Amino acid sequence: WSDPITLTVLSSSPQPVLTVSPLWLSPGDSVTLNCEVKHPSAGWRFYWYEAIPKLSDNSYNYQLLSGSRNGTEKYSFIVHGQTHTAGYVCRAGRGEMNTPYSEPKFVWSGVSPERVQHFTSDSVSLECKGNSTQWRVKFQEDSFLADCSLRDTMTGSTCTIDRHISRNNVYWCESGSGEFSNAVNITKQKSDIILVSPVHPVTEGSSVSLSCRLRSSDIVSNVFFYQNNKLIQNDTRKELNISAVSKSDEGFYKCQTSGRESSQSWMSVTGELGNPSYLLILMIVGLICGVVLIILLLLLYRCRQSKGETFI
Repeated sequence: WSDPITLTVLSSSPQPVLTVSPLWLSPGDSVTLNCEVKHPSAGWRFYWYEAIPKLSDNSYNYQLLSGSRNGTEKYSFIVHGQTHTAGYVCRAGRGEMNTPYSEPKFVWSGVSPERVQHFTSDSVSLECKGNSTQWRVKFQEDSFLADCSLRDTMTGSTCTIDRHISRNNVYWCESGSGEFSNAVNITKQKSDIILVSPVHPVTEGSSVSLSCRLRSSDIVSNVFFYQNNKLIQNDTRKELNISAVSKSDEGFYKCQTSGRESSQSWMSVTGELGNPSYLLILMIVGLICGVVLIILLLLLYRCRQSKGETFI
C-alpha cells in the first residue's frame, strides 16, 4: 500500500463577459445587455448593474438596475429609453456562490472637438464642461479601457491628445458627481488627407457639410465623395453639402483627390426631436377648436334661455 495523500479540488468562479448593443445611441434607444458565463444552463441567475464613476480611487461603484434585485434567469437584459452615455456591469450567482463582476462596458451617446478625423500633427483637446469640479477623461481602444493621463495629458478638465501618435479611440468625460458626458470617436492618422465630418449625430431635416482636407497643400483637382463606397459627388467643389438630412444619408463617408483617399467616417442621423412648424400648427388648430367650442356652448346656452322665456 502507498502512503495516503490528500486531494484538494479548487474551484474558481467563472469570469462573466458582458456585451452591449448598440454601442452608439440615439436618444431613447433600448440597450441590450448580454452576460456570458461558462455552463450558462447550470442554474445561474444574472444580476445587472450601472457603473457609477468613482474618481477618488479611479474605479466605479455598481448600482443594481431596476428589475434586477432578485436576478434574472435569462442571460440578457434590456434597458429601455437610454438617453445618455452609461456604463454597465453584470455578474452571475448560483446558490451562495457569486461570480466576480464583469469588466464594465459602455454605450455612448455621441464633448468637443468639432470633427472626427485629425492629422497626427494636429493638437486635439477635449474639454469637460458641467456642474462638477472634478473630472477624468476615459478612452477605449478596442477592448482596452484607460484614463487620458495614461497616454496623454490631463490638465484640470481638459485632455490634450499627444501629437504624432496614430489613434482611433472613443473618449468621454466622467465627473466627480458620478455622471458621464456624451462620447466622441477621435481618429488621428498619418495620411496626407482627411475627411472633415461632424462628430455628433445629425438631426433629420438639418443641413450638414462634409469636406476634404490635405495636410500641406490646397486642393486643386476634382474631389470625389463616397457614401458606403458609392460615388455620390465628383466635381471641383471641396464640400459635400446636404441641405435637408434624411435617414438615408446615414452611413460611411470618405473622399478622394489627387490620387489620395481619406479613411472612412460614420455619419449618424437621428430622428427629428420635434418639428417646430408642425407643433405650431397643432397649437393653432387646438386654439381654434377651443374658441369654436366655447362659442357653440354660449350659443346653446342662449338658445335654451330664449326657449325658456317663450314658454313662460
